[in-house]
Amino acid sequence: METLVLDRADGVVTITLNRPEKKNAANNVMWNELLAAFDEVADNADDRVVVVTGAGDAFCSGADLTDVAADQRHGLPRMRHIGNAALRLHRLPKPTIAKVNGVAAGAGCNLALGCDLVVASDRARFSEIFSRRGLSIDFGGSWLLPRLIGLHRAKELAFFADVISAKEALEFGIVNRVVPAGDLDAFVADWASRLAAGPPLALSMTKTMLNNSFAVSMDQALEDEARSQSVNFTTADMAEAMAAFVQKREARFEGR
Repeated sequence: METLVLDRADGVVTITLNRPEKKNAANNVMWNELLAAFDEVADNADDRVVVVTGAGDAFCSGADLTDVAADQRHGLPRMRHIGNAALRLHRLPKPTIAKVNGVAAGAGCNLALGCDLVVASDRARFSEIFSRRGLSIDFGGSWLLPRLIGLHRAKELAFFADVISAKEALEFGIVNRVVPAGDLDAFVADWASRLAAGPPLALSMTKTMLNNSFAVSMDQALEDEARSQSVNFTTADMAEAMAAFVQKREARFEGR
């Protein structure tokens, strides 16, 4: 790939945005490659967890606005195509972790927030920068932010477009953890390995139900839980978990 680097190890796929000279700003090629990468991971049973990060000292500075003219799509078709990348990430049936090593702005901020978990270094910075560029919020931010932090705080971040520190992001509730920069790789590697060792089918169904939780009634949520649990009871992973419990050892889940 031209703008991404994909590394695989022990069920963990690390997708690195690789345009460090542009602070990993996303051009048309990157949007296309992100779509392809998410589809590839979704279809690969050996890929259990995705870590998204950026090369160099940035996570992603947002969309590369200098690249608009190079895109054959314009206006609404172009934005719908970019939005497809956000939707693919949201629908990815595997846990995702954003490893935010530097600035995450605009679409780059919402790329991070679109992951299931967000771990930031203490050097990271976040901004819904759109209004400073004369733009409205995109890449799923209008849906993500109110669900993460509530409507009024979402409006604060989106209206003022302030750049906030990792500590402030933690206080706002848009990141899970802030760790020293030197500990970021090890911390995320630990979380990723723990998720990769988990039961793939059960985690996938849990993710789907949590994602849908604001759109369903309690009755529907309970019905979805019942259906999912009924599937789990028939899996080899459930049998392995019970055997591991009795034998006092760690379970070895295979996703079947």
